Amino acid sequence: MKPERNVIIAATGSVATIKLTQMIAELSDERLPYKFHLQILITEAAKHFFELEQIPENVPILHNRDEWLGWNHRGDPVLHIELGKWADLMVIAPLSANSLSKMATGICDNLVMCVVRAWDLEKPLLFAPAMNTRMYDHPITKEQIEKLVSWGYKEIPCISKKLMCGDTGNGAMAEVPTIVEAVVAAFRLDN
Repeated sequence: MKPERNVIIAATGSVATIKLTQMIAELSDERLPYKFHLQILITEAAKHFFELEQIPENVPILHNRDEWLGWNHRGDPVLHIELGKWADLMVIAPLSANSLSKMATGICDNLVMCVVRAWDLEKPLLFAPAMNTRMYDHPITKEQIEKLVSWGYKEIPCISKKLMCGDTGNGAMAEVPTIVEAVVAAFRLDN
C-alpha cells in the first residue's frame, strides 16, 4: 500500500494558473510513489485564468469567501490554521510577483497568504515563481526569493521561454512535471 500525503496546491494571480488542472491530474497519477490527497487554494486574481468547473469534483477548492464560513464564535476552527495542520506540504504554483512580495513581507490579506503566514516551518513549502521577464529581472525579485529560501522554503526555479504576452525571457513557471517531481522529492527527503 502506498504512503498517503496531504498536499495543498495554491495558485496566485498569474497566467500560469492555466496549468492548475494539469498539475492536479499529474499529482493524482496512480504511478506516483505516493497517494496525494489534494486541496486547492486560489486567490481572487487566480480565478481569471480558469473555470472552477475544471477542477475535479473530488478535489476541494477554497478561496477567500471560505475563510470565515465555518467560524461563528470563539473555539470554532479557523480555516487557515486547520489547513496548515492538515497539510504535509504546500506548493504555490504559480507564485505571482504580487504574492511573492506579500510572502516576503508577511502580508496576509487572503486565504493563501494566511496559510503561508501560519505555516509550520518544519513542513516543506515549495514555490514556483511566474511573472513577466521585466518583473522577474527586477532586483527586488531576487531579494524576495532569497528571503523565502532563507526561511527554509524551496524554490522551483522559473524557466526562460516565450511568455503568454509575447515577450521571451525568464519568468515562466517551471513545467508541471518539474513541479510534480519537486513535490515527490520533498517527501523522499523527509523519510
